[in-house]
Amino acid sequence: MESWYLLYCKRGEQQRAKMHLENQSIGCYYPEVEVEKIVRGKRKRVLEALFPSYIFIGLDMSTSPSFTTIRSTRGVMDFVRFGGQPYQVPVSLIEQLKQCENHDDLDCTQLPQSGQVIQIKSGQFAGFDAIYQEPDGEKRSILFITLINQQVKVKVDNNDVVWR
Repeated sequence: MESWYLLYCKRGEQQRAKMHLENQSIGCYYPEVEVEKIVRGKRKRVLEALFPSYIFIGLDMSTSPSFTTIRSTRGVMDFVRFGGQPYQVPVSLIEQLKQCENHDDLDCTQLPQSGQVIQIKSGQFAGFDAIYQEPDGEKRSILFITLINQQVKVKVDNNDVVWR
């Protein structure tokens, strides 16, 4: 019967570890999510690790390599452990992650159009109406608010605004 474990990998070497583990006939699950980023001023969709530096592996203890062999695989640091023993991840968690991975959570149409009026719900400008200008990275937006009869450009966290 297959059991799932969690491996901690060297920084930025999850893909390498996955490749070397798969070469040893070890089942790997490396969940990735597609996110929109602004790279050099252009909007791009890129794949990023859902859990950076971690890989789930499925092992059948009767046929799999030893824990020592797995730990010495290129890119792998060690098993995630509790009480000195490698933590066995519930199969239900892996199944839920695989189901969620198939859904596209990021919908680019959710961003307001430039010039659209939005409301700031929290933060230092809470309660103000603002005019959406453009995104500023992944988590902020540039807005125009009116202060003392003058429009001021501000950067606000996307969690602090309500799109109408």
